[in-house]
Amino acid sequence: MKALVYDGPGQKTWTDRPDPRILRPTDAIVRIDTTTICGTDLHILKGDVPAVEAGRILGHEGVGTVVETGDSVESISVGQRVLISCIKSCGHCANCKIGLYSHCLGDEGRSGMGWVFGHLIDGTQAEFVRVPYADNSLYALPDSVTDAEAVMLSDILPTGFEMGVQYGQVAPGDVVAVIGAGPVGLAAIATAGLYGAGAIVAIDLDENRLEQARHFGATHTVRSGRPEWRDDVLAVTDGAGVDVAIEAVGVPDTFTMATEIVRPGGHLANVGVHGKPVPLHVENLWIQNISISMGLVNTNTTPMLLKLVAQHKIPAERLATHRFGFDQVLDAYDTFSRAAETHALKVLISR
Repeated sequence: MKALVYDGPGQKTWTDRPDPRILRPTDAIVRIDTTTICGTDLHILKGDVPAVEAGRILGHEGVGTVVETGDSVESISVGQRVLISCIKSCGHCANCKIGLYSHCLGDEGRSGMGWVFGHLIDGTQAEFVRVPYADNSLYALPDSVTDAEAVMLSDILPTGFEMGVQYGQVAPGDVVAVIGAGPVGLAAIATAGLYGAGAIVAIDLDENRLEQARHFGATHTVRSGRPEWRDDVLAVTDGAGVDVAIEAVGVPDTFTMATEIVRPGGHLANVGVHGKPVPLHVENLWIQNISISMGLVNTNTTPMLLKLVAQHKIPAERLATHRFGFDQVLDAYDTFSRAAETHALKVLISR
């Protein structure tokens, strides 16, 4: 099969690799019909995720068709169209039983790590992928949900919702600021209303992304990079500060920005993947009584979000701005890596 292979920092190739095969009775083999590229893949290519070894097939998002199952797989059948979750779950360990799938203690890859695709095992940017714990890591898709909608449920929609909205403890009437109107930030914007956010402020350097944010539910937009950006945000709250600040970029400056706009007693939810140390000015923050959260998505809300996407309550397909064939994967990476120029949100790679 063809696959996108990480060859070390800054290096990748679209090349031939052996087809995956069943290794455990709980596995399934899925033919990839649609996959996409995540900002985390770009972090890997920069060398920010040292656990990813050269030779690894990248990708952790995908929609496909089951072509083979292990002897123990019960709820997933050959021929089914499925969503591949970016987080695997054995379903029976202590962490999975409480919904902490990101720290699944199953025997696949590293103990305590639910994110394995394109990280500890070969991923979804290939013609086929092996999915461990298929009964709990795959979701059958209704015909009413398109591939473009479904692939957004692999990672970015549950990430924005769980790590931004839920961990940020958004409550009815809250003013929520989302720093970074990229795909994950837009996912947080699109789902903040599920918990009754009263106002949603999108903050970004890019005017195009701010315009996109309005279509996903932002009530206010603020262009950062200007001296008055903070005043513009605080004006929405009569100077009090936002109830929830969601950092969805993953660089030190945007984390610091989040600390500067959250009100006393508010919440700062870090969603971005950071490749560098981030200063935390506890000498200033200790007196603010704010809560800071962070972590890896669990995808335990995927079934609920799938229902909402099927009911067209979340504009998931709008996130897909560019489409490529499998033989254009390198072009897709080029387009996605230059998102400021190409106005790319998510690039779809399909058969």
